[in-house]
Order: sequence, then C-alpha cells, then structure tokens
Amino acid sequence: MKSEGGFKNTRMTSGLFSSVKGNWETPQDFFKQMNKEFDFTLDSCADETNHKVDNYFDEHTNALINPWPGRVWCNPPYGRNLINWVMKAYMEAQTGRAEVVVLLIPSRTDTKWFHDYCLRGEIRFVRGRLQFGESHDNAPFPSMIVIFRRPPQ
Repeated sequence: MKSEGGFKNTRMTSGLFSSVKGNWETPQDFFKQMNKEFDFTLDSCADETNHKVDNYFDEHTNALINPWPGRVWCNPPYGRNLINWVMKAYMEAQTGRAEVVVLLIPSRTDTKWFHDYCLRGEIRFVRGRLQFGESHDNAPFPSMIVIFRRPPQ
C-alpha cells in the first residue's frame, strides 16, 4: 500500500507523515560530530531517554516558553509546529540569550519559514538521508542544519 508521495506505508514513514510520532531521536554519530564543533550545553527538545546533553528541556519544561541559554542543540518535532521551533531558535540567538542554536530539521526550502528564518542563519545540507533513533530505515526526506548565532556586540 502506498501513502502520500509514493512512499511505502511502513511504521517509519507513517510516523513521519503524521502526528503519531514527531520526536525521532538524533543519530548519535551525527550528534557527536556537531557536539565536537559546538560543545552544546543544552538540548532544547528531548526527553529522559534521548537527551544528548545533561541539561535538557522536555515536554514538561516547555522549551517554547523558557529561555535557551548557552550553546543549544535542537532536533524538534517535525510536525505542524516546526515553524514555532524555528522562530524560537532564531529569537533566542537574536536576543543574545543563546550563544548559538543549532537546529536539525527537514530540508523544506519551499516553505515560508525557510525563507523568513533559515536564510538568516548558516545552512548546511546533510548529505544522504539520516536514520533516526529506533528506525531501521532512513528518513524519507533530506535534512539540514540551520545555525543561528548571537549577533556581534
């Protein structure tokens, strides 16, 4: 059976195209590369089983309303609220609360939020498709890293 976009309807792809599961764990090797460069002090979108640094926000601490200090890693849910996470990341860097915010998000260059926010940061397109958390398949979409830095004083 085929789902939207012609992808085979597997547990992995059906979760990525719906709200069944929006919090796919960052691949550990990929995170290690990013952490080596940025030395993160906060994981802004995690839980007790998938946080990448000791200091993290989960759904109970609601990162969308709390400040993000330091050097922040953010692999947000990829659902309809993705724009809220992109806006929050941008604002945390612009206000100077965060030194740097590094987002791992789907590469959706045709969206309004990409043009309004992502183009104001540094964009790194990820080669190939990532394999998230407990999935046995690669993601059915390309990914990108968007880096927002605190403006110079």
